[in-house]
Amino acid sequence: MHSPDDVQYAMETTRVLLEPDRRIDTFGDTRFEFLLLSELMDRTGEIRIRSGDVEAVRPRLVKPDAYSELELEGFDPTAKERIERMVEKMKSEGKDMAFLNYGFRFARSAVSEEIVHDPIEQVRERVLEDARQRGNPAQAVIEGVDDAWEVSVVKFALDMIMHSIPINRFDFQRRGLL
Repeated sequence: MHSPDDVQYAMETTRVLLEPDRRIDTFGDTRFEFLLLSELMDRTGEIRIRSGDVEAVRPRLVKPDAYSELELEGFDPTAKERIERMVEKMKSEGKDMAFLNYGFRFARSAVSEEIVHDPIEQVRERVLEDARQRGNPAQAVIEGVDDAWEVSVVKFALDMIMHSIPINRFDFQRRGLL
């Protein structure tokens, strides 16, 4: 288990060096392949390269009607009624209460790793050049922290969500679902 400081450090230092060309599909699941580069903490000139897959499940559109199905455990008995009134008021003011819900699957069993004995700069250049030559639109190259590498993958997933929201929203609007 990582401390909050470890998680914060990993989130702040993780960099996506090569983003996939594609975004999260609006109406289907999307699979991304990642290569994660990280320097070993106790050895200089040794870089761990992890490779694996992250699957983004189809974004779900959550509309105001779904708020009526909220389960409010431990709240005042009138809380549900107040939420319903708030939703109705916002709808009457023309505010869009719909939002997109994203989910990811991360299969640790699919992760492989190797250690190379070169400076990080050389490994970074080699991996990026190889990824560009392959031209895989689902490929990401990430540089992160070795002991909290899973956090680096989560940071990548969050970045993909942020880049995909405008496209997914447009797709839902184009089909009249928003």
